[in-house]
Amino acid sequence: MANKLVAVYILVSIVVAATMRVSPVAAAGDDNESFKSCYKECDDECKEEGTNSEMCGVKCNAKCGAEEIEMGWKAAEKLIRHWKVLRGDNGKDTGETGIIKRVIRSQNRVKKHIKQGPGHEGGIFTVEAPFHASNFQVLDPVTGKPCKIGVKYLEDGTKVRVSRGIGASGSIIPRPEILKMRTTPRPTVAGPKDTPMNLVLEKTYEPKSGKGMPELINILNDVANGLGSSTNL
Repeated sequence: MANKLVAVYILVSIVVAATMRVSPVAAAGDDNESFKSCYKECDDECKEEGTNSEMCGVKCNAKCGAEEIEMGWKAAEKLIRHWKVLRGDNGKDTGETGIIKRVIRSQNRVKKHIKQGPGHEGGIFTVEAPFHASNFQVLDPVTGKPCKIGVKYLEDGTKVRVSRGIGASGSIIPRPEILKMRTTPRPTVAGPKDTPMNLVLEKTYEPKSGKGMPELINILNDVANGLGSSTNL
C-alpha cells in the first residue's frame, strides 16, 4: 500500500511539474507578439527622432522587456497604437494651414496640476487641450487638398505614408525635414562618465606577447604544451 501511495505521489508530482513547465512557455508565446508590437512601435518612434539603430535597439529592448513583467495592475490601454500624424506635418485648422509643433502620444488633458513654486501658486488648472489625432488631415502633395493618411510598404520593405480618401492622389507623403533634427542634441564634450579617448584607443590585448591574457588561459596553454603537469587547476 505504501509503495502504491509513493507511486501515485510521484505521478502527481510529475504531472504538476509538467504543467508548471508548460505554462511559462505558453505565456511566453502570448507575450512574444505584444513584445514585437511594442518593439516595432518604439523603434519607429526612436528613428523618427533621429537616433541610430543601435541606440534604438537598446532603448526599445529595455522598454518593451520591462512592459512584459506582470506588475499586478492593468496598464492604461493605448488608444492609438500606430501614429500617422508626425511633428512638422502641415495641417488644416479652420481653413488655415499650420505647423504641428509637438505630438503628445501619451495624454490629452484638459486639466493640469501645477506644483507651487517661486512666484506662482500651485493647484489644478484648466488648460486648452491639444487637438485629437482624429481631427487632423494633411495636405495631399499632388492636389494640395486635405486628405487622410494611410500606410503602405514599398517593394524594398520601406514603410511610407500615402494620401487616401475621396479625391486623394494616393501619392507618398514625405516625412517632415524637422524629424531629422534631434529633440535632444548630442553632447559635444566628454562628460564625467565618459571614457577618455586615449584610454579607448589603448591596446590592452596582444596574443603574441601575452599582454592582457587571463591567468587561466596561460595555465591551460601550459597544460596543453605539457608543461603544467604539476599545476593545480
